[in-house]
Amino acid sequence: MGKEMYTNIPSKVDDLLKDVKNGKTGLPDLQRPFQWKDAKIRDLLDSMMKGYPIGYIMLWKSPVAYEKTHQIGTDEKMYKEPDRLVIDGQQRLTALLAAIEGIKVKDKNYKERRVRISFNPQTREFAVWSQGYQKNPEWISEISSVFKAHEEKQNLPSFRREYIKGVNEGRKKKGEPILTEDEEIAIENNLSDLLNLKYYLLPTLEINEEATEEDASDIFVRVNSGGQKLTEKNFIETLLAVYDPKIHKKINVFCAQSRVPEKGTSYNQILEIDPVHLIRVSVGLGFKRARLRYAYMLLRGKDLDTGAVSEKTRNENLTKFRNALDITTNINDWHMFLNLMMETGYINGSLVASSNAVVYSYMLYLIGKYEYKVPSEVLRKIMKKWIFMSTITYFYTGSTESEVERQFADLRVIKDADAFVKYLDEVIGSRLSDDYFNLTLPAELNSSSANSPVWFAYIAALNVLNTPMLFSTAPLSKYFNIGVSGEKNAIDKHHIFPKAYLEKIGYSDNRDRNQIANFTYLDYGTNIDIGEDAPNDYAVRYKEKLGEEKYRLACEQNALPLGFERMEYKDFLDKRRILMSNIIRKAYNELNK
Repeated sequence: MGKEMYTNIPSKVDDLLKDVKNGKTGLPDLQRPFQWKDAKIRDLLDSMMKGYPIGYIMLWKSPVAYEKTHQIGTDEKMYKEPDRLVIDGQQRLTALLAAIEGIKVKDKNYKERRVRISFNPQTREFAVWSQGYQKNPEWISEISSVFKAHEEKQNLPSFRREYIKGVNEGRKKKGEPILTEDEEIAIENNLSDLLNLKYYLLPTLEINEEATEEDASDIFVRVNSGGQKLTEKNFIETLLAVYDPKIHKKINVFCAQSRVPEKGTSYNQILEIDPVHLIRVSVGLGFKRARLRYAYMLLRGKDLDTGAVSEKTRNENLTKFRNALDITTNINDWHMFLNLMMETGYINGSLVASSNAVVYSYMLYLIGKYEYKVPSEVLRKIMKKWIFMSTITYFYTGSTESEVERQFADLRVIKDADAFVKYLDEVIGSRLSDDYFNLTLPAELNSSSANSPVWFAYIAALNVLNTPMLFSTAPLSKYFNIGVSGEKNAIDKHHIFPKAYLEKIGYSDNRDRNQIANFTYLDYGTNIDIGEDAPNDYAVRYKEKLGEEKYRLACEQNALPLGFERMEYKDFLDKRRILMSNIIRKAYNELNK
């Protein structure tokens, strides 16, 4: 039998919550978006009230006795640096703190909100707060009020009396009998049971400080009944939250601002930033590492050569990470890069198939600007080409970390700005070759995937070329700006050969009918006008409406072969894929000028 790497320390809920509040136990979920719905918190409390098990809490002992130099949260704490970290049970402890203590949590947009769970002391039921429960005297609208009254011991009896008084007054108004003595005793007992949830015993495992990140993750997977994986992202966010909360706060503020349209913030319409995005860029910039498993080792204070963990190494690595993060979160650089994304045609997040393409292209942009000092206009041009290439060719999809690690290896021999630009140009040229545009791209357009990067690349190409929407004079790009569509889309994705028409002529498979090459965007009015008409029927109408020359130009700009309305469907698809590829190449050539 091997030496145990953990200690079994069954803990009361009250003790765990106190340790979080006084800083002995680090709980990062208090500082980042809380994922649970209130209904799940209600069910958690209900399970506890019934005495059901609610899973393990897993703690990880801090590896070394660091100087206590900071605190978690905003209130002064007894422990300024945690002795242990919560690595499993973060959401459960956050839920209990929020419901019992009334501590606010953050929603997915990083806005603070209260978790309010109601309780009926007569039926022992829990419910998610609503106005109905707020107004119903039979219910206590927020259980945190009971725990608060209990802490102020002299107020609990008066709280109970006020509740009973309110119930009786409500019943009198309805002509119903008031509470009996037995019912009042039951209420007192049920309130006591509610308060006793603080003394609910939770199985708690504390992994010792000698355990590695891999050990902790493996233990997590084996103990966790759902087989959930403890990811590098979990570790890194936890380490940052407890060892340098100022860094963690900076990351979360930047992420929060990316979702709120205010000037001078990180807000944008391309990517809702997640902490892992900023961590990836900063680790790449500061350490030239793409694999997050190296990042959490570095931030825990591990020397990658010796394997030793020390406070000195941790502080050095945190300083390097902090400096890289300062560059990563520079608002001017961030928005200059986003402008490049938009100039490349990716003007809205709905056109971005992979966030990695944005994240790693941004990292490369910063490396070019700060490490190689590439002149501004030269950097702008090469990065637009890089963004276009990486988004269309799945460059950052699949084994992304391996690809970026190879890129870092290539960059180690690059010494100046000219060599950096030449290197990127060669990679782009090898990917966007004549064979790619003539053979590979038409083949990739033979797809019915609604989220295909090549479909998005085609739309981005139309934006680069400022192409009017089919049968319209307005550029397609204007319809992708946030706010133009309201609740109903101002544009619709339309089948050029309508689905109902295709079904009539024998195409019953959606993969055939929903081919990328059978789609175009139309404004709402045009879409309604065309409806399910056969191509030959609506084409005649728009020829007459636009005139022969304007109709021909509209078809050319939108990759429609002339006479498409009279073609066999499969012939049309083959010809249009080639024309779409030509449009994408034309946009690339425009960026290459």
